[in-house]
Amino acid sequence: MPAPSSAPVPYAAYLRVYEPLAAFPEPERAHWEAYARRGTAPTAQDELRRSLADLLPVPPVAVPVHESPDAFTAEVDGVVCVCPWRTRLRGWLSLAELPALLPPALLDAALPPVVRAQAADDYERWRKINPDARPWIRSAVWQVPVRWFALFSDKEREYVPGGQDEGGEGGGPRLRYRTPMVEARRRVARTLKALREAEDEGPLIDGLVDVGRWLEEFHPRSLVELDYGGLVHALTPEQLAEDRSAADVAQGIVALRAGDTEAAGAVYERLAERWRAVRNLQHAN
Repeated sequence: MPAPSSAPVPYAAYLRVYEPLAAFPEPERAHWEAYARRGTAPTAQDELRRSLADLLPVPPVAVPVHESPDAFTAEVDGVVCVCPWRTRLRGWLSLAELPALLPPALLDAALPPVVRAQAADDYERWRKINPDARPWIRSAVWQVPVRWFALFSDKEREYVPGGQDEGGEGGGPRLRYRTPMVEARRRVARTLKALREAEDEGPLIDGLVDVGRWLEEFHPRSLVELDYGGLVHALTPEQLAEDRSAADVAQGIVALRAGDTEAAGAVYERLAERWRAVRNLQHAN
């Protein structure tokens, strides 16, 4: 079992898009340019702590009243890129997923029906004014969806066992992948082609189509990142060091292209078992 951690829950992984400043219209572009220049961008842990703090009042705040002015930043080939948090929008989207994740009694205790209903009404009104809005960040609890790994190469894997990273943050481990948007889109297209030639339809195909459509909404010179986030605290150091899920997905696709469905099935089963064991920890004492 993993060692106890002081990191806050939930154990979530994130798929993020960092867009170059040129992708943003004014005055938003000027805001992010000044924001990045300050060099004081909060961390993922800061974002999580702020979100959890909203659950403490009575009644709890299901979705922030105001949109977050913060973002994650990265520099790609000398170009500043930002990934806006859009915490309010993501809160609304996550709220719609909760009934499938939590038992009704627990959900009602954490977020009473009247609170959820008010948040849903607020979202409907907001959506009419902002019909084209989309999040820069997707999240998944207690797993990394297999379809996300199709966007990356094993060579893009970055694993830091612990200690101090290049951003000056200390503490626990980090596992992430980063790739240019053009590569992510190309890999989605290749994977979809191989899957469709092997089978008519399925949840993996549907999920990849959804991710592909989402990626098309961003600037072609964006950076795509898969961050294991809090999941690193649900896995042992040995499991993290040995986890080569992106390589496994690539191996499975190569087998499919070669017509070796038996080998592809074995790879998929290995992946499914790995992440099934992680998801099972959600219900462990």
